[in-house]
This record gives sequence, C-alpha cells and structure tokens, in this order.
Amino acid sequence: MSAFAAAVGALFADPNMGRDAVYIADGGAPVLVRVVARRADSVTDFGDARLWSETTRVDLCVAEVPNPRPGDRIEIGEDAFLIQGEPVRDRERLVWTVDLRPA
Repeated sequence: MSAFAAAVGALFADPNMGRDAVYIADGGAPVLVRVVARRADSVTDFGDARLWSETTRVDLCVAEVPNPRPGDRIEIGEDAFLIQGEPVRDRERLVWTVDLRPA
C-alpha cells in the first residue's frame, strides 16, 4: 500500500471527516461504506449570468465501491440520495467523487 493510499484510508476512517453510509447499486444489495461529504455551493456561468446552486457531493473509496453508476442509491443517516452524472476518480484512482440528488 502506498503512503497516499494509507493517508486516504485514514481520512475516511477519521470520525471527524468520514461518515457511515449505505451504498445500494441499482438492483443490488446494500453495502455499508464510509463517505466524506462535501456540501459546497456551486457557481456556474451561463452566458452573462452566474447561477448559484447547492450541491451535494461525496467521496467514496474505490476499494469499497469499485463501479458507482448514475441511479445508484446512497443513504446517509435519514437522508437518501441518487447518484447523478458520471462519477469521477482522483488521479491516484483511489477515490470516487459523485454528485447526488435527493431520492
């Protein structure tokens, strides 16, 4: 295991950063995973206008979720979300970042 992989594992395991969640692939069984939530606002340019929107993104470990797809479900506490758009992997191919929308 590389030093970077160990650091990513430590971040997801940290109770201040990572949270327990349930990942359910479309038509699959529920799997307990750790996520790092990002609930940042997004500003998008559209012509001369700038649009503000709330976003919900989470990071998932590739080791726990090897192939997330749009439509898969993630439950964090009482909140349920569906993955929208294509997931993106980091440069080291250890972490997926997925955009979510309420289920």
